Amino acid sequence: MFIYSFSFLIFKEQDIYSNTSLDMIHAILNVVFPLVSVILFIVLVPAFWLFNLLRFCFKSMYPEQLAGKVILITGASTGIGEQLAIEFAKEGACLALVARREKQLNLVAQYASSIGSPNVIVLPADVSKLEDCKRFVDQTIKHFGRLDYLVNNAAISTFGLFEDQTCALDHVSVMDVNFWGSVYTTHCALPHLRRNKGKIITLCSCGGWFATPRASIYNASKEALLSFFETLRIEVGSNVGITVVTPGLVGTQLTNVERLEESNALWIPRLSVKKCAKAIVSSAKREDKYLTVPSWTKTIFLWKILCPEIVNSIMNFVFISLAKRRKIQ
Repeated sequence: MFIYSFSFLIFKEQDIYSNTSLDMIHAILNVVFPLVSVILFIVLVPAFWLFNLLRFCFKSMYPEQLAGKVILITGASTGIGEQLAIEFAKEGACLALVARREKQLNLVAQYASSIGSPNVIVLPADVSKLEDCKRFVDQTIKHFGRLDYLVNNAAISTFGLFEDQTCALDHVSVMDVNFWGSVYTTHCALPHLRRNKGKIITLCSCGGWFATPRASIYNASKEALLSFFETLRIEVGSNVGITVVTPGLVGTQLTNVERLEESNALWIPRLSVKKCAKAIVSSAKREDKYLTVPSWTKTIFLWKILCPEIVNSIMNFVFISLAKRRKIQ
């Protein structure tokens, strides 16, 4: 902003909105801003990393206690959502479990109650419908009188090469559930979370920042989710904590053997659902802003930033070319 203000002062005697003036401002910024940024990175980044390390150590030693907290989990009938309900129950949290399959939800609720949750309610709903989201948030508040955590976990997926899809409209539900489902629920829950300085945990995906073939629409929905909650974090400030989780390949129904075999991805190690859920709960107790599991997948992000062409070529060869060869054989 200082650089821009300085440029503005230089040209204040001229028509600042003229194309010539604006072009000159951008020419200055193209040279000065990168140089200043490098200097600031050298000075500030080590201090920032040290601060985060000290904060991590402190929060690990003195994590937040979840006993008695009211936690609403979407997509809680199976997979990561089910396991999160179990892990939060072990911490003594009260649970509001949301999913479409009521029978499966009841089984999860019964088990959560048996292992330590003092109060569990089941709320069958479809998160892609705004009316359902309003209803289950209101029911949670009516039952518990408060809301401390919202876990946006509900997600679906479709896989396959985009050009092979017979109808693009078949993928609308992916965006409806993965993106709008979390947006609707968050909008309804945000006023209640603000009252208690509550927290939001949102399950995105490494696919949101690392393009994986055969999952274009799924990746897009998760990238949209990532962008939305990073923006929301700025808007709400310290009033509501937001943890963005970007898991790698986790052993759920979304990553079954058939799908992985078709895309030649069986060789990629899948993280167990239990380990993923434990990491998320620990991260929530530390009040982390980001969590990537397994942690080694962060290295892929670095490669993606520094050498995108190389990464894309390798991805195309492994997941497209080799997969086609195997199918022919």
